[in-house]
Amino acid sequence: MGRSTQKKELTFEQAMTRIEQILQTLDSGQETLDESLALFEEGTGLVRFCNEKLQHAKLKIKEVVAKNESDGCEEALF
Repeated sequence: MGRSTQKKELTFEQAMTRIEQILQTLDSGQETLDESLALFEEGTGLVRFCNEKLQHAKLKIKEVVAKNESDGCEEALF
């Protein structure tokens, strides 16, 4: 995947930081077309990775809330 560490080894926060770096580099306009395309490809892969992480977190939250409701917890988490 070019310049970054393997996506699966990244944390969500590391991926977001790398996306910000890519955007700054692309905004500078100093890259060649091929370099820009490679950065764009890396960035879209990182965005997909982050979206998957967020979806997983959302499902986990729903599971916890459902478990608390089924256990008779009266307190609302949100």
